[in-house]
Amino acid sequence: MALTRGFTGRSRGARDSRLPPGQYDAGTNWPVLHVEPTPSIDTATWSFEIDGLVDKPVRWSWDEIHALPASRYEGAIHCVTTWSKFGMRFDGVSVDTLLDVAGVGDDAAFALARSHTGYTTNFPLEDLTGGKAWVVWDIDGAPLASIHGGPARLLVPHLYFWKSAKWVSGLTLFAEDQRGFWEQRGYHYRGDPWLEQRYQGD
Repeated sequence: MALTRGFTGRSRGARDSRLPPGQYDAGTNWPVLHVEPTPSIDTATWSFEIDGLVDKPVRWSWDEIHALPASRYEGAIHCVTTWSKFGMRFDGVSVDTLLDVAGVGDDAAFALARSHTGYTTNFPLEDLTGGKAWVVWDIDGAPLASIHGGPARLLVPHLYFWKSAKWVSGLTLFAEDQRGFWEQRGYHYRGDPWLEQRYQGD
């Protein structure tokens, strides 16, 4: 597991109402935490695919996904290890746009995101639609670094950040929930920071 200093917490002082329960403001620090070695992914061979319960499976190359309408997220992110970071600006494409191209099947209710590394994480489909999720490749106007999931990562900022899969390669839609990597190891199936859904049973 690779990590940087700063993810274990600090003196909190007066409570910031923007912070979910149990979180602290990481300030200018953006801690790094992931279970896999950081890959080097060439955008010339990068792809993103949506399959499963869709009208038509679709795969985009790096150039093809950049040709879709752009979308931006500005706001906070929250990690299950208790840090939060405000004032983030990510650019990419909305998952809504991608699903519109693929067409969501009538029986689709859940999605499993997967990464080029083999990492997976699961969602109720409603957590990826309605302007709540993106595939992003720029942060503050610069390319997303590999240690933060570049060249592209999933961004689902209303959930804990383990749900925002780094090095994302696709989504598969299912009728029933499929547990992802951390969900198989005791993490909460959904991961809402405001409900402190860190682990199963929370």
